[in-house]
Amino acid sequence: MPKQRAYPVFLGIEEPYFDYGQAFAAILPVPFEATTTFGKGTARGPRAIFDASLQVELYDEELGGETYRRGVASLPVPKWGRGTLAQKLARIGEAARRPLEDGKFLVALGGEHSITAPLVDACAAVHGPLTVLQLDAHADLRDTYENTPHSHACVMRRVTERHRAVQVGIRNLSVEEARLVQAGGHHVFFAHEMIGDPGWMDRAIAALGETVYLTIDMDYFDPSLIPGVGTPEPGGFGWYETLRFLRRVISERRVVAMDVVELCPIPGHLVSEFTAAKLIYRLLGYVAASRTA
Repeated sequence: MPKQRAYPVFLGIEEPYFDYGQAFAAILPVPFEATTTFGKGTARGPRAIFDASLQVELYDEELGGETYRRGVASLPVPKWGRGTLAQKLARIGEAARRPLEDGKFLVALGGEHSITAPLVDACAAVHGPLTVLQLDAHADLRDTYENTPHSHACVMRRVTERHRAVQVGIRNLSVEEARLVQAGGHHVFFAHEMIGDPGWMDRAIAALGETVYLTIDMDYFDPSLIPGVGTPEPGGFGWYETLRFLRRVISERRVVAMDVVELCPIPGHLVSEFTAAKLIYRLLGYVAASRTA
């Protein structure tokens, strides 16, 4: 684990709003990076998002309120220690169990996408069967990559071995992954099919079960909006269409936890981490609204 100075309080909020006991949400920074293969630096992502969150305006103009007043706790970085890659990932999953068992809406900030599999397992152990909604440029369905089944390029293969999944925004996959999808059993929404098709949101939401875990790889977005990712892919998605979709998901399904991963900060270029922080705050607002509707 890289050495970190203490993280600030997410959003820079004051007491009592960051108190764990009364918070409805908890933010877990997971600066884990072990298998990245192109642009590196995802271990710096959580800290960059926390720092950028201090500049997010706490009044939400879309929702007409201040979501932070529902309480947003900042958790410490989990200790994954020494051992195999599988053992380290398992410890990350263990760190997520307490806030989930305490009824918090968990938001994990990566780090690389490999952290999602143990987080989903922890969430399912607490909340029961669920569907994973993946927003991503990449399918991440390889069985192994660079001699490990726990690579960030394999995370959804591991997830789909144990859980249902709906994959949205996909625009890059290998022959192996394409054959797996063609064989059936995977709900994959390819970017080139989504563009110009207003019905894709209805079909994606219909494919979800009642309980949902949301994972957002930031390369889902077009690199003109989010350039700070390890593997940017052209043809991604914009801010408002994504929020329109996720607001529907959160209002029509029970979203119980989420992660935001694969942010790779670009020194001196703050748009990616600020957009990630604002996205998280907006989604917290949607979740809070869904729980009071």
